[in-house]
Amino acid sequence: MLGLKLPTDPRWVNIAKKNIEDILVDHAYCEQKAASSCISLIVQYAQFEKLVEVLTPVVAEEWEHFQRVLAHLTKRGYSLGRQRKDEYVAALLSSIPKGGSKVEQLVERLLVNALIEARSCERFKLLWQQINDADLKNFYHELMISEAGHYRNFIKLAKEYQDPAKVQLRWEHWLNLESNIIAALQVRPDRMH
Repeated sequence: MLGLKLPTDPRWVNIAKKNIEDILVDHAYCEQKAASSCISLIVQYAQFEKLVEVLTPVVAEEWEHFQRVLAHLTKRGYSLGRQRKDEYVAALLSSIPKGGSKVEQLVERLLVNALIEARSCERFKLLWQQINDADLKNFYHELMISEAGHYRNFIKLAKEYQDPAKVQLRWEHWLNLESNIIAALQVRPDRMH
């Protein structure tokens, strides 16, 4: 369903399970950034009513996820800690083409957001399937479903504002680019992506 060209390195989930504090900290910041990204899209493209309608509840949901990750950190005696650079997201954002119309820029940003949600969904599925902590297992199952919905929202919005055939071509481009980014990134114990 997600269309990702390269699955996550199987070592990632094994490393993540052994470094759950680091993963939860990074995950919290990922949720905060997801909410912020949707707010940014709403503010920059406020004239696109469907976008505002669809993304406003996503902001609330992402922020609730942030709060829930914080609760999991607190429950385990961990603190939020410092934010880390997300090399994955930075590589995607730096690949957005410059120029083009406002709609073309919007579509590119929607597709990047869709990719991030798709990769997060895939990683949450791995955690749900393989983590031993029952509480986190249930949490990651819920988030996997939620991220899949967000992924679909972003793709549908892109097709709302641009010819679906053109969106599909751009999506294929982004899927190929994302697989190259994933292949080049080192498997890290303290990163969600």
